[in-house]
Amino acid sequence: MKKSNLSLAACLITAAFSGSLQAQDSNTDNHTITISIPEVALVDIEPAATKNITLGFTAPTEAGNPITPTTSNNTLWLNYSSVKSVADPTRNVSVKVNALIPGIDINVTAAAATGSGGGTLGTPAAQLTLSAADQTIISGIGSAYTGNGANNGHNLTYALAAGSGPGGVAAYADLEATASTVATVTYTISDN
Repeated sequence: MKKSNLSLAACLITAAFSGSLQAQDSNTDNHTITISIPEVALVDIEPAATKNITLGFTAPTEAGNPITPTTSNNTLWLNYSSVKSVADPTRNVSVKVNALIPGIDINVTAAAATGSGGGTLGTPAAQLTLSAADQTIISGIGSAYTGNGANNGHNLTYALAAGSGPGGVAAYADLEATASTVATVTYTISDN
């Protein structure tokens, strides 16, 4: 009986060994990689430390002349990062102001994107006169990034105009003297 158990064990070992010999590698093989890409929609104004600006007007020195705006400000940059979704192939950046100042038009212009960004960067609109309603300032943003900080993205130029100017919506008759009035400008990136 011991001899047959030994023979049976030898046969099983031989069968197992020959089975593993038949499972040889071939000249190709494969495996899967699961990839996750997050949807991204981020926007900010740079430089972050000095993004609050001051604009104003100069009083006339001659009777009969209107107040004149001080120089425009182009120190701010609009930065964004976007990875689009399948459902929404492009995004926009909109802009609005929380408080209208009587008799004053606040104009903003975004330049074409420059700097170290890449992807499908958006197209800026023409000069906008800010209002309490969202207006599209950058359209057609795909999966893109502008680069971070000043000198990346869209350079923003702010300028004031006393009412009744060309293309304006404010009326000069509504002007009121004030030492300082603060208005908050909000930029929002969103799907189309």
